Amino acid sequence: MAEHYIPDDLPTRIRHYIDGEFVDSVSGRTFDVLDPVSNTNYATAAAGQKEDIDLAVAAARKAFTAGPWPKMKPRERARVLNRIADAVESQETRLAQLETFDTGLPITQAKGQALRAAENFRFFADLIVAQFDDAMKVPGAQINYVNRKPIGVAGLITPWNTPFMLESWKLAPALASGNTVVLKPAEFTPLSASLWAQIFKDAGLPDGVFNLVNGLGEEAGDALVKHPDVPLISFTGETTTGKTIFRNAAENLKGLSMELGGKSPAIIFADADLDAAIDSTLFGVFSLNGERCTAGSRILVHQDIYKEFCEKYAARAKNIVVGDPHDPKTEVGALVHPEHYDKVARYVEIGKTEGRLLAGGGRPEGLPTGNYIEPTVFADVMPDARIFQEEIFGPVVAITPFADDAEALALANNTRYGLAGYVWTNDLTRAHNFSQSLEAGMVWLNSHNVRDLRTPFGGVKSSGLGHEGGYRSIDFYTDQQAVHITLGTVHTPKFGAAAAQ
Repeated sequence: MAEHYIPDDLPTRIRHYIDGEFVDSVSGRTFDVLDPVSNTNYATAAAGQKEDIDLAVAAARKAFTAGPWPKMKPRERARVLNRIADAVESQETRLAQLETFDTGLPITQAKGQALRAAENFRFFADLIVAQFDDAMKVPGAQINYVNRKPIGVAGLITPWNTPFMLESWKLAPALASGNTVVLKPAEFTPLSASLWAQIFKDAGLPDGVFNLVNGLGEEAGDALVKHPDVPLISFTGETTTGKTIFRNAAENLKGLSMELGGKSPAIIFADADLDAAIDSTLFGVFSLNGERCTAGSRILVHQDIYKEFCEKYAARAKNIVVGDPHDPKTEVGALVHPEHYDKVARYVEIGKTEGRLLAGGGRPEGLPTGNYIEPTVFADVMPDARIFQEEIFGPVVAITPFADDAEALALANNTRYGLAGYVWTNDLTRAHNFSQSLEAGMVWLNSHNVRDLRTPFGGVKSSGLGHEGGYRSIDFYTDQQAVHITLGTVHTPKFGAAAAQ
């Protein structure tokens, strides 16, 4: 096995960033950060507590009420956002190296995430300049218009899979809209989040507009959700945590946007382009190490092509290159953390009792250490099986046959989740009708997960609450105040006028 790659100038100490300064926790508490290949501590991170969140929120609140950012013209904010995008692009290689080291994602896929993060800032820079609001006129009687305003301090809680890019999904629209933010990144992967501070400072973002508090979800995250001066929470993560946030946000009636878990189906009809479907469904579950919310981890295949599909799919899965995340040939790297590795490994063992193992099923040869799991394929999985129903979030897939469209739809919707769906058919009528019947927030027809930033992103059922993306992100991060102006004489009923005469 090649020597484990360690990026140059790797920090050994990761701190909070509050009101333009890097700081330690008030209590001095820290937690260890592991790299997923050696599972050794490479850094300590400041462990935020309630008092650290209080300081960050106070800085963000001051920057919102007394600072220039919310009052700046859209074009002025857009210039800052474009400078941020420039900085992200200029550091693409460095960002990718750090992200790969911290998460275990293959380096070729981490590079794409950095460019996507830059594009998120460019997109919202364009959007806020082009944004216009409604005005409605009743001729000779009234004019009504919408005054769109930033809301205040946005609490952003982000996951450990593709963290830098997913942070940009929230940071870009929140800042573009004129809000200030407190970011709480996932404790497994704090490294790349710490880079935002210098990027923002160099781009001219005023102090206090962006604040970062590291820490555990049940400590720093919980304090952020409960803080009375944080009216908005945007969260991406696991469904059980989302339910806890929902409960804790209720006390202050916070605005919530939550993208939660998934167990998305990919439905392959007999008339599909089989080779294209195999390419897509392999990529859809094994890219990003299978650690993706929109993974098509349940593949439903028409019985007429089921045997052929399973044979071809398993053969390809066995050939997927598993190895050091920094090797450009690697297609599946190391899972993010030993805790998550243990969870996925348990599901692989459960799967051996619930389906027919076609590929994988354990640790790859030649990789005795690190969080490595072979791409694992189970066939003949029943719809009540745990590996069919529960989110595994790793390189594990369940394949199930169906006889007709009705059975395919019943199987596809037979889960508490509803994030994404993938439909493969050359029948145009079936494609549209079937897609519209799927209980999923997003559907891709004859495609893998390629997303237009203008479209809504979010799920139904246990996969989320609300949508972001495009103008829906602007709607979430702003208040829309209706202003009414009467033209001419005001005709108001004269209550009490008769008694006064």
